[in-house]
Amino acid sequence: MARHRFGSTLASATAAAVSLVLVAGCSSGGDADKATTKDGKTVISMGLFGVMGYKESGLLDRYMKENPTIKIEADVAGDEQTYYTALQTHLAAGSGLKDIQGIEIGRAKELVDTQADKFMDLSKTEGIDHFLPWKLSQVTAKDGKLLGLGTDIGPMAVCYRKDLFEQAGLPTDREEVAKLWAGDWSKYVETGRTFKQKSKDKKVSFMDSSSGLFNAMIYGAEKQFYDEDGKLIYQDNPVVKDAWNLAVSAGKDDLTAKLPQFQAGWDPGLAQSTFASTVCPAWMLAHISEKAGPANKGKWDVARAPKGANWGGAFLGVMEKSPVKEEAQKLVAWLTAPEQQAYVFEKLGNLPSSKTAIDLPAVADAKSEYFSDAPIGQIFGEAAKEIPDKQVLGRKDGNIKDTFSQGLQLVDKGKDADEAWKTTDERIKKLTR
Repeated sequence: MARHRFGSTLASATAAAVSLVLVAGCSSGGDADKATTKDGKTVISMGLFGVMGYKESGLLDRYMKENPTIKIEADVAGDEQTYYTALQTHLAAGSGLKDIQGIEIGRAKELVDTQADKFMDLSKTEGIDHFLPWKLSQVTAKDGKLLGLGTDIGPMAVCYRKDLFEQAGLPTDREEVAKLWAGDWSKYVETGRTFKQKSKDKKVSFMDSSSGLFNAMIYGAEKQFYDEDGKLIYQDNPVVKDAWNLAVSAGKDDLTAKLPQFQAGWDPGLAQSTFASTVCPAWMLAHISEKAGPANKGKWDVARAPKGANWGGAFLGVMEKSPVKEEAQKLVAWLTAPEQQAYVFEKLGNLPSSKTAIDLPAVADAKSEYFSDAPIGQIFGEAAKEIPDKQVLGRKDGNIKDTFSQGLQLVDKGKDADEAWKTTDERIKKLTR
């Protein structure tokens, strides 16, 4: 699936501005501050982004068929950045909001800290003990208020090219490959040094980018850029420093193709076999298979990452002032129930945030034909269970991640690593003032 993840959008400012007008003005009559009935039915409006899967999989149609007194009107914005800008505008104005709003993980903490009163508390929703414990903690306020129920998640693995590993004398079996770097990201980089030394094709890099490595390392930690009190700690957090240093080392040792994920050149790099591995969250597999193309089917495989980490995911929240919030709450609970999460995974590949759904055969036994029949349900499911039960998020997590990625790109362009860190630090301070 081509999910538009926070931090990877390439839309220009002009396009975003045009899209914002469209998102802000495309209300279908089902906004929370407008009429709630149509043709004798209760209307529930939804604001979604990217490919969250509910409209695409037909679940909304199924719910309406099973609940004939309900009419669901869903507006889907392709670009999450534009969607969130519009959501902020509506929250500030107190109007134009849908009954149900999607929440991207990179926005969760900001909404929890600044807009919690606008959302219904879903903590008392019946039967929600099936979620992974760390999922709901990401959107829970200090007073216990739960702003949303989890949709998908993005546990990470390493996608690699078997043929390129083989010509460098490395094992190709996914279990043996995983043993190369088990438990330590530095072993992944050491494998890259072996690859570079022994590879017969010197034009092929071991990994796509140093920023991809950096993200994978920090996203497995309990604390990343902020502490529990909302204080920035990235400057002294050893998790961030170690990730930066290892990513810089990989870049300086020429182990990367200098192709940041989802930026210019990355898609062609997939098709042209420019790099032999990339750190990949579950939702990225569909993008890789699409951009690498049929010619590379069966050449890719998936191995477990050194440590569990998560990149991406979303939630569905219900607005407090929605005149149909009870009906909206029931819809959200149904859409995020284990059976529906497993169904969306079958249709689109969105990995469930429900630990119960992860253990269902539809997920646990899933394999990817494109990726050499890799048992993706098992690999990503196990990675999801390795993530700490609580992860501390901050208001500007996504922006800070992007800023670090930009800093690593400065190193790729020849800037001194210490100077690049200083520039990154200055940019983060400016955006978090």
